[in-house]
Amino acid sequence: MLRRLLSDDLPRSKALSVILLTLLVLLALAPFIVPGINALNVAAKVLIFIVLVASFDLLLGYTGIVSFAHTMFFGIGAYGVAIASTRIGASWEGVMVGIGAALGVSLLLALAIGLFSLRVRAIFFAMITLAIATAFMTLASQLSSFTGGEDGLNFKVPEILQSGTMLLSEPIFGVDINGRLLTYYLLFFATLAMVLALLRIVNSPFGRVLQAIRENPFRAEAIGYRVVVYRTVSSVISALFATMAGVMLALWLRYNGPDTSLSFEIMLDCLLIVVIGGMGTIYGAAIGAALFVIAQSYLQDLLRLGADAASGVPVLAALLSPDRWLLWLGVLFVLSVYYFPTGIVGRLRRT
Repeated sequence: MLRRLLSDDLPRSKALSVILLTLLVLLALAPFIVPGINALNVAAKVLIFIVLVASFDLLLGYTGIVSFAHTMFFGIGAYGVAIASTRIGASWEGVMVGIGAALGVSLLLALAIGLFSLRVRAIFFAMITLAIATAFMTLASQLSSFTGGEDGLNFKVPEILQSGTMLLSEPIFGVDINGRLLTYYLLFFATLAMVLALLRIVNSPFGRVLQAIRENPFRAEAIGYRVVVYRTVSSVISALFATMAGVMLALWLRYNGPDTSLSFEIMLDCLLIVVIGGMGTIYGAAIGAALFVIAQSYLQDLLRLGADAASGVPVLAALLSPDRWLLWLGVLFVLSVYYFPTGIVGRLRRT
């Protein structure tokens, strides 16, 4: 049963199995293990990034396509829900219309980019996608009457998902069972379903062809596979999953703006997470996203504790200053690449 659920792509490592199972349990029970708004926000961000990075891994790790437009589709999903909910109102109709419109726009854009750009060399394709993503972000910032401009859009979600809606009169283990908690579990099960769907895709005959194209596109073309078609389909599927990650972000934040979902920093984060977790492994997206988001969220707090403990040594206290958290995040990234050149999943599968 488990083999079928995971599309015969088992972890193939006891340590990896334990890590993945622990991560699954922690995310499933996060609202009860670490109660509080901040911890719940971190857990929700991990779920969103798992979907976003796994969809990017389909493109980069399995097909060998370097695209800098991935966060554009992420932003389209978030803007779709935000704009529709703003204009239609706080209802499921607004959410569904936003999701449908976002998926439609992403489908058309991914097709256009794939058909017109994937025939060029990898570096030129990367530059084309970067230009398109930058133009889209500029457009979103300037169409203030439609997208809210730099200020973005605040909107309301359906009443059952609102924080003030109590689903049970009594708390469970001290946690209020309200609309916010329901939203979290909506994100959790959506993430689980999409990760399993991506595992099914990459382990299907279609996924095997993508890996063959990644290894040697000329040989794949020579034996009869239409490389441009397969790359275009891969780009479309990846874009649609990224769009759904944007939908999840919008539902959680109840807000969207250019810096929230279209920032180039998010694109760089995706690249870092894929490398840390391991390219060409959907499991790597889950582990990498969890490690990166937790480090990004709590590294400053850990450095603050370290700086206080080392207050007697001025040089060490200065190095451990919370203001230098990006420096230490970079150091952690360099160490992870040095000790795990094939990513965490790749290393664990070889042990």
